[in-house]
Amino acid sequence: MSHPHKIFGTDGVRGTANVEPVTAEIALKLGRAAGHVFKTLEPRPRGRGKHKIVLGKDTRLSGYMLENAISAGILSMGVDVLFIGPLPTPGVAYVTRSLRADAGIVITASHNPYDDNGIKFFRADGYKLDDNIESRIEQLVFSGEIENIRPTAAEIGKAVRIDDALGRYIEYAKASFPRGLTLEGLRVVVDCAHGAAYKSTPCVLRELGAEIFVSGHQPDGTNINKECGSMHPEVVCRKVWEHRAHLGIAHDGDADRVLFCDESGHLIDGDDVLAICGLEMMAEGALREKTLVATVMSNAGLDAVIRQAGGRVVRTAVGDKNVIDEMLRNGSNFGGEQSGHVIFRDHSTTGDGLVTALQILRIMKSKDAALSHLAKCWTRYPQRVTNIRVREKKPFAELDAVPALVSAAEAEVSPAGGRVLLRYSGTEPKARLLIEGRDAAVLEKWSQKISEAITRQVGA
Repeated sequence: MSHPHKIFGTDGVRGTANVEPVTAEIALKLGRAAGHVFKTLEPRPRGRGKHKIVLGKDTRLSGYMLENAISAGILSMGVDVLFIGPLPTPGVAYVTRSLRADAGIVITASHNPYDDNGIKFFRADGYKLDDNIESRIEQLVFSGEIENIRPTAAEIGKAVRIDDALGRYIEYAKASFPRGLTLEGLRVVVDCAHGAAYKSTPCVLRELGAEIFVSGHQPDGTNINKECGSMHPEVVCRKVWEHRAHLGIAHDGDADRVLFCDESGHLIDGDDVLAICGLEMMAEGALREKTLVATVMSNAGLDAVIRQAGGRVVRTAVGDKNVIDEMLRNGSNFGGEQSGHVIFRDHSTTGDGLVTALQILRIMKSKDAALSHLAKCWTRYPQRVTNIRVREKKPFAELDAVPALVSAAEAEVSPAGGRVLLRYSGTEPKARLLIEGRDAAVLEKWSQKISEAITRQVGA
């Protein structure tokens, strides 16, 4: 492999399907290593019989290949596998807890195109793995240390299919919505991105009484995230206008995130959700420590409105795992990302697009207010985000003129409360540039200069 001993990125293992590290061979080794690690973390299984690992996936064609390879590795270590089929990532985390399994694995590349895939791991409590456990799994994959550990005969694990996993997740999601409240009278457009939520989100909204118009619910293995879902929110915004709906809901491929569209066809992103729900939770006395956790990508206007209401925003590096880790450290129960990963820790252990949608719908119904009205609770600072596709992730400090341009941009926007953030994506071959300030023309000028310098030297 080109990067020996390091296959975990910011959100599990991810890459082009059938190209290292996302191959059947590596998946087999990951299954063996994970089976051994989770078996030794707790010598006694949480349930009856052998240790068990839940295995779910999204709707990508390559999921079949990886599912069988990972399963074979787990079984060879004397650990049972519980197949649950296509289910949102938060559903896999929940079912892991619900079935008292010792770990959970979901095969997904989230918002990436169908030709990518990935592997995410959950602990028995439904939270993502910490770095120490990931490092231990990596070490076992590359060291050959477990080659001599080979259970035989009756000690080998067995695989079973869990038929009610979808139903369990649906009932769990509905439980996050107030009992006695319904969605009757609401017209909702839903775009499932031809991904893992193609059954669950439409089912929950129907059962709660909404009139729904569904798209992106016919996965064929290759159309996940293709010109639909949260990666193309203009589609759901157009459909909201066409159907005269009250709002639109757009998931990504594994439905751990969600973006919205208000009744006028305007996009409502994760920062809007953090402001709307954060203020509501503060008013209800439900926001622990009056603290909201967001990443460095969230708009500075979010800090301003939460501070004005008597709370505070704690910032983390990009990635919902970083948000969750910070929430666990300080006891927070609410946080998320501008991209639509939102974590209501009173309900879920990870970002959950469906639970987030139900919380927005709850506030709309309880206040009898349109989504556009709710979104007026805060003022967004001008912000320019640029994604630059790159062929290599060379340190920015080694790129000619880039550090100087970033410093010059910071010098111009900082006095007005602005900032510049330049980083490489942890999941895609892209550089991400964020510039925030009071003057949109200034943001555009520096975005163009910095982007051109990066493209000229490492652009794809």
